[in-house]
Amino acid sequence: MSKKAIYRPRNWKAYNQSLVQRGSLTVWIEEDVIAKWHPEPEGKRKRGGQVQYSDQAIETLLMLRAVYQLPYRQTVGFAQSILDLMGVDVKAPDYTLLCKRGATVAVDLDATGSDDAKHLVIDSTGLKICGEGEWKVRQYGYSKRRTWRKLHIGVNTETQQIEATVLSEAGLDDAEAGKVMLEQAPGEIEQISADGAYDKRKFYQAATQRGIKHIAIPPRKDAKIWQHGNSRQPPLPRDENLRLIRKSGRKKWKRESGYHQRSLAETAVFRFKMIFGNTMSTRTFDRQVTEARIKIAALNRMTRLGLPNCYRVA
Repeated sequence: MSKKAIYRPRNWKAYNQSLVQRGSLTVWIEEDVIAKWHPEPEGKRKRGGQVQYSDQAIETLLMLRAVYQLPYRQTVGFAQSILDLMGVDVKAPDYTLLCKRGATVAVDLDATGSDDAKHLVIDSTGLKICGEGEWKVRQYGYSKRRTWRKLHIGVNTETQQIEATVLSEAGLDDAEAGKVMLEQAPGEIEQISADGAYDKRKFYQAATQRGIKHIAIPPRKDAKIWQHGNSRQPPLPRDENLRLIRKSGRKKWKRESGYHQRSLAETAVFRFKMIFGNTMSTRTFDRQVTEARIKIAALNRMTRLGLPNCYRVA
């Protein structure tokens, strides 16, 4: 039995500093947000109550709540103490308002990168809403109350930031969620890599319509050619992959096609769960979508602070 590979970071000093910065309040509360704490007047005053806090203010408090894992009330008290120490004349919104706005606020994933064509790798994972913990499940089994949501993410291999995400019911087809992520991802996509769950016609069609040149998805072991070679239509990417696999083998195809870069999506899922856990704290679906996007935006910000550059120990 071969030994497990060991990796060590080359940039330990810089990476260690980036981990320290994750706890800095200046990373999560920026001066630009304080300047835009209240929304700009929209001209003619509307009837009824007016919006007192901008989306940036609500998003900042929700990010503090996610990063420091606080309930709504403690989040408000924490934020207000920071504002008082900063000496700014603004007030934190009430916890009820924070909860209500959490269902409607539009959250930007805060992903940055170059305008060059990118390689997008996608994956999905489950996030628990309610039900027994793992210990009780192992002792007594599952129950009907054990409920999950499914988080789908698309990661840019160059920046390792998440550029597209979908939170769905547990039963949603991966290929269907992948179509939505293709619509979300900004810029040009040169290649997309995913596991066999995305090996469906609708996902290939969506990727082809998006203009993606290389699609690295391993077909099923019993896969058949969809379109024969004597057809007048251009060859399908999935059939080309299947022909290459039959010719040189699945292992060689994965290596030459760049499929193994998909592990970066699995790494992003691992980092997400290690930092924020595998359980959602909100109960309604709209707030769960906001919670997932807030956590991903925070993860992207942590990624920009610095990642380890590792090498394999011989």
